[in-house]
Amino acid sequence: MGYLDTIKENGVVAIIRGAAPENIFEIAKALSEGGVKTLEITVETPKVMSLIESVRSKFPNLIVGAGTVLDPETARAAILAGSQFIFSPTVNEETIRLTKRYGVISIPGALTPTEILTAYEHGADVIKVFPANIYGPSYLKDVHGPLPHIPLMPTGGIDLHNVTDYIQTGAVAVGLGSALVNTKKTMTKEYFDELTKKAASFVEAVNQARQGLYIE
Repeated sequence: MGYLDTIKENGVVAIIRGAAPENIFEIAKALSEGGVKTLEITVETPKVMSLIESVRSKFPNLIVGAGTVLDPETARAAILAGSQFIFSPTVNEETIRLTKRYGVISIPGALTPTEILTAYEHGADVIKVFPANIYGPSYLKDVHGPLPHIPLMPTGGIDLHNVTDYIQTGAVAVGLGSALVNTKKTMTKEYFDELTKKAASFVEAVNQARQGLYIE
């Protein structure tokens, strides 16, 4: 199974934003133990390139990539550091092209149908619908009406209360920020134990939502 297939199969992308570098290994360990297989480390994180390389080396079972990538120069640096995907909050066509030139998964952020189609036509593998909470889960179903072939991954405002709705309206995966990894909390053993439990809850919710889809 390729990296993109694994991302879709697992269905959960954990977004690590604002974490102190010394805590990222424990965060990755807790998420992995909870069944999450994909980690996005945002590029404003101090020492992010070396962290991406180190996390990949220490956790070979995880898919690790860079998030909040705004330009092709940053994308190239992240790819050379070992990023297995590039996430962006917007559609930058040069970033998409550079990412695909290196054979790496491209997941740019878009909201309108025009942005979504533009990103896909320029080679994006999955479109991150961001911020998804502006329109809610039904928006994915509406977009998939005329654009059923484009894989969508909502990000922004997703939690355990609405993740099922997003999956059942067509999301191939969901991006989870502070609802899963709240880096503003004190990093204690109790926090990491709770993070593992929360990760497992999201993975289970995605699996159950998909079973519901197959039953219908």
